[in-house]
Amino acid sequence: MKSYYSNGKLLLTGEYLVLGGALSLALPTQYGQHLKVEEIEASKIVWVSLDERQNVWFETEFNINKNEISHDTRNNTETSNRLFEILKAAQQLNPEFLNSSGGFKITTLLEFPNNWGLGTSSTLINNIASWAQIDAYSLLNLTFGGSGYDIACAQNNTVITYQLASNNNKRLINQVIFNPVFKAHLYFVYLNRKQDSRKGIAQYKKNTSNLSDSINNVNKITQSMIVCNALDDFDKLIDRHEQIISKVIDQEPIKDQLFNDFNGSIKSLGAWGGDFVLATSKSNPIDYFKSKGFETILSFDDMIKS
Repeated sequence: MKSYYSNGKLLLTGEYLVLGGALSLALPTQYGQHLKVEEIEASKIVWVSLDERQNVWFETEFNINKNEISHDTRNNTETSNRLFEILKAAQQLNPEFLNSSGGFKITTLLEFPNNWGLGTSSTLINNIASWAQIDAYSLLNLTFGGSGYDIACAQNNTVITYQLASNNNKRLINQVIFNPVFKAHLYFVYLNRKQDSRKGIAQYKKNTSNLSDSINNVNKITQSMIVCNALDDFDKLIDRHEQIISKVIDQEPIKDQLFNDFNGSIKSLGAWGGDFVLATSKSNPIDYFKSKGFETILSFDDMIKS
């Protein structure tokens, strides 16, 4: 039996602009996904996915015949079709993948609810790439696409800066110390509004203006956040970053949309409009968010690997 594990992800700075080469601050989370591989005699893949409560949320089977995989079209679902595409892409990158006299029983286990947006897909991509002994970024490019920061988080156990080189073929990944002295005043709030990052990326790509100034400003904010040692200064960096991205994607910041009476700063993390946001507050804001209907609030230490 072989086991693989990948960390979840949050993007603190550089959302959308990471695609244009912005220096981004990416946060691997305490929550991730396991993948266990067991060999079986039958020539098939028996796939079982468990949620954070170890309940089955997805299962399917694929047949293996002379290294070719197939599945019963009568049982097709969006999830099974997507998984089939990922496995075929993995074979494209490594033709020997799944070349076995028997088959495999695969069990995945999420450590977080799959609607949290912490990387159900990216952790799966990285785990399958490890199993298939292929490059995870190449597998991502053949399947979901994106900047790849989520794969970097999957593979690193501490906060990182992530940047695409100008030709997008090279990734600059550096582990950094990001353990703010004011971290007790940082909260991650789940908005319970699942957001498809691909839609935001499409909107970003429609922007034909010169983004070099925005990218340079985000680069400076990222560098400043890493060394920031005062909450008031951190709030100013958050607010400035929100205004920059707001102009780039022509979307109102989440604080203006939902929390305009909040005494603190609020920042979108990754795709705007859903999943988690970062909230800063000098006093405990849990009652405030619960009064607004948001029940899932995590501390910095509970959420982030550092």
